[in-house]
Amino acid sequence: MGSGSGHGAAAVAVVLVSWLCFASAGVGAIGANWGTQASHPLQPDTVVRMLKDNGFQKVKLFDAEEGTMNALKKSGLDVMVGIPNDMLLPMATSMKNAEKWVDTNVSSYLNDGVNIRYVAVGNEPFLETYNGSFLQTTYPAIKNIQSALIKAGLGNSVKVTCPLNADVYASSTTKPSDGDFRTDIHDLMIAIVKLLSDNGGAFTVNIYPFISLYIDPNFPVDYAFFDGASSPIVDGSMTYTNMFDANHDTLIWALKKNGFGNLPVIIGEIGWPTDGDRNANAEMAQHFNQGFMTHIASGRGTPMRPGPVDAYLFSLIDEDEKSIQPGNFERHWGIFTYDGQPKYPLNLGTSNSGGLVRAKGVKYLEKKWCVLKPSVSLTDPKLADNVGYACSMADCTSLGYKTSCGMLDIRGNISYAFNNYYQKNDQDDVACGFQNLATTTGQDPSTGTCRFGIMIEVDSAFSWRLQRLGGNFLLMLLLVLLQLCLSFS
Repeated sequence: MGSGSGHGAAAVAVVLVSWLCFASAGVGAIGANWGTQASHPLQPDTVVRMLKDNGFQKVKLFDAEEGTMNALKKSGLDVMVGIPNDMLLPMATSMKNAEKWVDTNVSSYLNDGVNIRYVAVGNEPFLETYNGSFLQTTYPAIKNIQSALIKAGLGNSVKVTCPLNADVYASSTTKPSDGDFRTDIHDLMIAIVKLLSDNGGAFTVNIYPFISLYIDPNFPVDYAFFDGASSPIVDGSMTYTNMFDANHDTLIWALKKNGFGNLPVIIGEIGWPTDGDRNANAEMAQHFNQGFMTHIASGRGTPMRPGPVDAYLFSLIDEDEKSIQPGNFERHWGIFTYDGQPKYPLNLGTSNSGGLVRAKGVKYLEKKWCVLKPSVSLTDPKLADNVGYACSMADCTSLGYKTSCGMLDIRGNISYAFNNYYQKNDQDDVACGFQNLATTTGQDPSTGTCRFGIMIEVDSAFSWRLQRLGGNFLLMLLLVLLQLCLSFS
């Protein structure tokens, strides 16, 4: 992180001592968000082992997918299981639906040894980009799930929450003490907060200094990190040197003003992406995430809420099928790559302080790549359409200004796009056709920070692919035949 080795060793020692204190007190555990919007996700058992190998004590899920939940049985990890936004309506309008969901996704898994501690009802449902789609259903859904948990006898052991974006509150000035809930949803927020408070729940908020920097080029970069800002915000007797503390305490003030100053707060998501934008790279991500870990390991908390911080890093693994509507960086939040390789050194302050541990037992396809034929002219009129097709069907978010593959020449860009499509389609020969513009090679075209990946073996993602294909029977049949061929070859 740019400091001298003596300072670095001292900082690590402080982190380790702090975390040992936390461990003995049973607080301050760090969690991870485990998303599965990937074309070739790692096997759930592999991910659970990776979570444990890296000392994570809890995990946050965005749904209750069967393979994921089964892998968490008897893992010892505390689980926050999610109900996606598209399920809020059925939960809100039918108590029977809520009871059935709790029975299927909470009670049965608890009985099988999954340590479910929270149910996250919805995910940032009040984002302004949703244009109010979930304003009518979120609170009734939370209420019904809470009632269903109580009816199932789980009211004391499993709590409801609702992960919300930090845009549900704001300060009329830059001072946290001027914070309150957004005027358009103020009454709704108070109703939700009261329900959480009455039932011993917690307020879950996602805080992203990176997004502030992405949206506003004039945002002070040093304020996003934890080294002390050149222009701190002074709020009465409080001084804020980083955005996390100020944003967090804006929420604490909003809660306090409305009579809920003691409601527990969980940081549902916090992190920094490594690609897809000029400010998204491994160096800045390591700087931010290590700074955050060291900050919370100190046990100081924030000026308005001293003590341990309950947080889930976002995220564990890159997801190549996430929507890039917010930005190309969306597919690159992982502290691990798609195949479970650490992107940078990160001391989580857990039992394993030697750095991140990669996923074990990952199987890859052959070491071959799809590239532009050397003989093809860059003036070939077929190139533009073929590259456009490859990028529309695969992931080209690492190509662009100041991204990991931003230094490639035109031929390199084209080869990257072709290879990504080829790998996503399990190195199928047909997927390296591109009207005879491409060819396969055994020589790795990776260069510098730009990695030309090789896909995880098809078995790892096979059941997932069948689920996603749904009604496309012909493609499903072809995949089944392919799997049979592979198993007999």
